[in-house]
Amino acid sequence: MSIKDKVIVIMGASSGIGEATSKLLAEKGAKLVIAARRLDRLEAIKEAFPEADIHIQEADVTNYEDVQKVVDLAMNTYGRIDVLYNNAGIMPTAPIVEGRRDEWQKMLDINIMGVLNGIAAVVPIMAEQKSGHMIATDSVAGHVVYPGSAVYCGTKFAVRAIMEGVRQEQRENNIKSTIISPGAVATELYQTISDKEVAEALHQDQLESGLTSEDIASAVVFAIDTPDRISVNDMIVRPTGQPV
Repeated sequence: MSIKDKVIVIMGASSGIGEATSKLLAEKGAKLVIAARRLDRLEAIKEAFPEADIHIQEADVTNYEDVQKVVDLAMNTYGRIDVLYNNAGIMPTAPIVEGRRDEWQKMLDINIMGVLNGIAAVVPIMAEQKSGHMIATDSVAGHVVYPGSAVYCGTKFAVRAIMEGVRQEQRENNIKSTIISPGAVATELYQTISDKEVAEALHQDQLESGLTSEDIASAVVFAIDTPDRISVNDMIVRPTGQPV
């Protein structure tokens, strides 16, 4: 099935990698249902591609009912879902000694439960279809641990484990599983870091030597565009000069 024939749901589509992926898939003629908390951002994407087949839905990935409404919109509109891309995430990094429990809880709710909510809503549909593709934005932090990011790394290690579980459990239903693990990327993610000095330093480094959201979008589209017999399970995409 070519990309233009696929029904693709993107959670966390309003900025960064999700926005770039939505735009690239719109250019390629995919049937899109895009969702995020910021409805105005979604409307801007839709308006930028007036000829594209795009439906938008406001949704918070931590709320299962919101996620289910997005899935229902896709099913009511197209009758199937070929790809779910769980992209929403936050990165409020800080040393563990600071005990930022509220930030830890938000990361657990968005980075892990947000992914699980998408999986819970879509896997039964894909299992019945005997086809589908589950994708999640992970991180290099899901493969290595580094100081100041232990909890964030923990959430990304969890996503990696969960998505491998999906692969193992659903392979006989012809459901593909992919994690895209970016290194440094210039997105708005730095804005979720409370320490503004640390956040700005990270942002400047990303601007100077990081990848763009469009770079990662191209990797996502590559994985989506593989034949049914091929499953790109794990893709790490780093800037060439990144040491970690």
